Amino acid sequence: MSLITTLKTASVVIIGAGISGAAIAYELAKRGQKDIILIEKQYPSSGATGRCGAGVRMQWGTEMNCRLTKYCIERFENLQNELGDQYDLEFKQSGYLMCAATDKEFNQFKTNVALQNSLGIPSRIIDKYEAKQIIPHINTDHMIGGTFCPKDGHLNPFTTTLAYCAAAEKLGVEIQKYTSVVSIDKKRGKIVGVQTDKEYISTPIVVNAAGGYVSEIARMAGVELPLYSQRRQILVTEPVVPIQGPMFMGFVHNIYCQQTPHGSFIMGRGDDDEPKDLDISSGWNFMERQAKNVVKLLPALKDLNIIRQWSGLYNYSPDKQPIYDQIPNVEGMYLAAGYSGHGFMLGPVTGVAMTEMILGLDMTQDVSMLKFDRFEKGNLVIEPSVV
Repeated sequence: MSLITTLKTASVVIIGAGISGAAIAYELAKRGQKDIILIEKQYPSSGATGRCGAGVRMQWGTEMNCRLTKYCIERFENLQNELGDQYDLEFKQSGYLMCAATDKEFNQFKTNVALQNSLGIPSRIIDKYEAKQIIPHINTDHMIGGTFCPKDGHLNPFTTTLAYCAAAEKLGVEIQKYTSVVSIDKKRGKIVGVQTDKEYISTPIVVNAAGGYVSEIARMAGVELPLYSQRRQILVTEPVVPIQGPMFMGFVHNIYCQQTPHGSFIMGRGDDDEPKDLDISSGWNFMERQAKNVVKLLPALKDLNIIRQWSGLYNYSPDKQPIYDQIPNVEGMYLAAGYSGHGFMLGPVTGVAMTEMILGLDMTQDVSMLKFDRFEKGNLVIEPSVV
């Protein structure tokens, strides 16, 4: 393929226009950075962001995740006003109900809630009776107790990302859609440029925010990342009248399920047996297992018609926590990846943290524990509360 070699210059090139790339572009521009180019091989939110369940929660089992997601949800509460009214973010805070299926899980939840409350998160332990009041159609035969946080919620991943992009464009960011990165140039260990299928961009800084494809982008600069991608699937029902406000989630039961603002139920589960590749096809086995699980736990959904399912990529790090850092031995190449399924809810802190890192500013949130060297030092951040 002959490449178009029209030369352009940029101060920063961001690869990937999901929530991470869009938020980074916006936060950089908001702080006065000029000549930013955001590159997306399809359209904003077309990758992992647009394929996610889009729930946002503060109910975690590590101090770091509680702190970072609390910051993000507080930003989400005011993000519509900040980014403008061009897109409705559809932010609703109807809560998350966490279902404990075993004594061990319930004890972990009690520990989690104590931590969350110490950080100002308004979660609480609930019994079966209160769980039934919060979600009347829940089958409490399969739970011991649970937790509930009314401030957790859900946003529209497409409009949220588009709102970030629109706000970034107003601040001067150039967004190149349907543009593929072909190669990344470096000299003496420093980033010097990016070749796309349309032009060559001279730049000293590249931010790799390419979701499930971050490793492929990194290899263009001769870097192997300790990350892998894996398919996760989602099932969606026909829309019905509102019957469930909160997200229902169970770690032992391996499920999350919520009713969206337009009435459809959206639900998913984990499967560690999925191959580590870039496959985003859909499978019958998932649909069957998911349907049986949700009917057992939320039997009122048994007669709903399934209208579609889709797949997206989780990008995993060794401890299933994100990496926010400059890539070792490649000056000017930054990485925001490895969210392991939680990238959407971390969008606001990703934008701020990466911007402050790139510009050398004081950090609003301490993300030092999410650098590359934690793997070498063995300082892994292990989260007990994940599906």
